[in-house]
Amino acid sequence: MNLRVLCLLLLGMTYAGGAVAASPDDSVRKDATVVPLVNAHAHNDYEHARPLLDALDNGFCSVEADIHLVDGKLLVAHDRKDARPDRTLQSLYLEPLRATARKNRGRIYPDGPVSITLLIDVKTDAAPTYSALRQVLATYKDILTEFRADGTTPRAVTAILSGSRPAVAELSAESPRYAAYDGRLTDLGGGIPPSGMARVSKKRSSVSTWRGDKNVAISVDERKRVADTVAKAHQQGYRLRFWATPDTPAAWQLLRELGIDLINTDDLAGLRQFLRSGKNKP
Repeated sequence: MNLRVLCLLLLGMTYAGGAVAASPDDSVRKDATVVPLVNAHAHNDYEHARPLLDALDNGFCSVEADIHLVDGKLLVAHDRKDARPDRTLQSLYLEPLRATARKNRGRIYPDGPVSITLLIDVKTDAAPTYSALRQVLATYKDILTEFRADGTTPRAVTAILSGSRPAVAELSAESPRYAAYDGRLTDLGGGIPPSGMARVSKKRSSVSTWRGDKNVAISVDERKRVADTVAKAHQQGYRLRFWATPDTPAAWQLLRELGIDLINTDDLAGLRQFLRSGKNKP
C-alpha cells in the first residue's frame, strides 16, 4: 500500500470518527432554519447547559430567568445559594439577545415574531430589586419593548416581571418603562390593559390535578375548569400560561386542544419535536 492510499484511508476514518463524536445538539444547529415556536416557554431556562442559546436553537419564543439582587448585581439562579457573580442577567440574557437582534436586523429570529419574551422572575424583595432592574433594562432600551402612557413600541424582546414584582398600578403608572406585568388569575376582571399585564400565569394544580398520563383521561369537570379559565383570559385580551405542568406529550396535547397560549417545559427538544410534528393543532 503506497503512502497516498494510506493517507486517504486515514482521512476517511477521521471523518467517520467525527460523525460519531458529534455533540448532542448538532442536530438542532444543522437545521437550515430554526422554526420559531410562539407557544414554547423555557421554564427555568438558566438550568440548561447553554442558558438562552439552547432555547433559541430549539426555536423557543419565551424564556424564563430567575434573578436575585446580590451586592447590587442581578444574579441568575433558582436559589440564592447557587448564585454566582459571573452569571448576571446581562451576561446570560440581555447581551446575547442584543447581539442576536443586531445580527438579525431587530429581531431574534429573522423570520419570526417581532418580539420574543424574557420572563424575569424576581426572587428578592420587590422594591430594591426592581429599582436595580429598571436601571439595567433602560440600558437595553434599543432591543426592549417600550411601554408609555400613549402607546407601546414593540421591539425584539418584551420583558415581563413575575415573582416579587411591584404592584401592577405602580408599574403601569411608570412611563416610559421596559417591562410588563405577569398577572395571576385573581387579576382577571380587574380592568388592567394587556399593555400593563402582558400575560397571566398560574400553577396548574390550582385548576387541575391531572398528571398528564396518556392512559388516564382528565376528568370532565377539570377539563371544563381549564377551558373556562382560558376563555376568561382570552376574552380580556391576555395570553395564558400554566406552570408546573406535566412534561408529557399527552399533557402538551391537552394544553394545545384547550388553547393555552404558552406550554411550560424543561424538555426543550421534546417540546420542539412535538410542536413541529403537525399533530398538535388546537
